[in-house]
Amino acid sequence: MDGSVHKEDTWTVAGRTFTSRLIVGTGKYKDYAENAAAAEAAGAEIVTVALRRVNLSDPSQPMLVDHVKPDRFTFLPNTAGCFTGEEAVRTLRLAREAGGWDLVKLEVLSDPNLLYPDMEETLRALKMLISEGFQVMVYCTDDPVFARKLEDAGAAAIMPLAAPIGSGLGILNAVNLKIIIDQTKVPVLVDAGLGTASDATLAMELGCDAVLMNTAISNARDPIRMARAMKHAVIAGREAFLAGRMPKKVFGEASSPTAGLI
Repeated sequence: MDGSVHKEDTWTVAGRTFTSRLIVGTGKYKDYAENAAAAEAAGAEIVTVALRRVNLSDPSQPMLVDHVKPDRFTFLPNTAGCFTGEEAVRTLRLAREAGGWDLVKLEVLSDPNLLYPDMEETLRALKMLISEGFQVMVYCTDDPVFARKLEDAGAAAIMPLAAPIGSGLGILNAVNLKIIIDQTKVPVLVDAGLGTASDATLAMELGCDAVLMNTAISNARDPIRMARAMKHAVIAGREAFLAGRMPKKVFGEASSPTAGLI
């Protein structure tokens, strides 16, 4: 596909349509200026905002919104650092008060070391948030059964992990991710654990709608260059998925015609 066709390849979540399929975080950068430069280099349209870790309201300190502009990016408030449903709901109520945000990312963690999501608490928090009118994109394990429960409960998007948050291990269970992608009618975004460009490409080749990453960019030796690499990786993976890969075969097959050989 040429560039003009690619630009028309959009995806939609909770009634909002986007062209970029790469979402970036707003943590772990050396400062907000580097964070903004990385988001621009990535071509991102959505940035996640950890309300417990990012300054949005104290003008006496450096503020994210002075660099990552809300009129340029869609802010996706998240509940990073929450370990109960009540904490998550309270955090997102504050987000709605502060910025009017109702499209949010829910994550409820089970352990401060593993950072795996607590799926029972996540599902409970999801139901509470939906009852209050939030549009909820949900971070979850790569369990197809729980992914279906989240969708059935009204999640706006399903966001299974590729590997533990911040691990950079890449996709550990492509089979489960593919099952989730194939069974889910709302957008599926691979979230957490990607480490380099080839991981993002593989995620997109599986057919996910987008990928979300933070540490893979912020902790690279050159975050801005890595952000550009991730941008191209996501585009390449999406194009390959749309093109449809050749079948895998056990035996070789000549790429040149065999008729008329001397």
